[in-house]
Amino acid sequence: MKPIIIILGTIPALVAILISIPLLTQQDIPFSAAVPNDSIEIEYSVHDLRVVSFGVTERLGADTSQILTIREDGDIRLLITKDGYPSPTIRNQIPYDDVMLLLALIKETGFMAIPEDTFPIKDDVTEYRRHAVKITLNGASTQIFWPEQNVTDAFIPPLITQVETRLYDLLVQTRDN
Repeated sequence: MKPIIIILGTIPALVAILISIPLLTQQDIPFSAAVPNDSIEIEYSVHDLRVVSFGVTERLGADTSQILTIREDGDIRLLITKDGYPSPTIRNQIPYDDVMLLLALIKETGFMAIPEDTFPIKDDVTEYRRHAVKITLNGASTQIFWPEQNVTDAFIPPLITQVETRLYDLLVQTRDN
């Protein structure tokens, strides 16, 4: 009986993957998904975390945190905190077309409908990178947290990693300019 339940449970996941593969393999997301009067704000953060042991208890602390905020007008702000000390905020501007591409990616792929799953960390991991994205689209918000794939046994969907890649590239460009 259990194998039948497992097979029936995997069918929706397979259908979702088959639907999303063409969307994820396209080089560019069509602008048709983005409507000019859409309101969007994206907050993407990357935290390099370390487990600190105090003998009996353990605490999770961030060695470095990078928080990138993108507004609908293309205004970008990057705040980097290293060892508890914040650096001055880095400000930049991206073209409106780049904001529309991000908006189209989020809308076309159904990113806002992804459930806020948890991705448990393996027990033996003491250092890892965790990503988070909070998107506010036309007043509706969603927030997702995920670690690097190699520190969890859970499957991180390709849709999340595609958004991560685009936002991380933007973070690195902003940081290195």
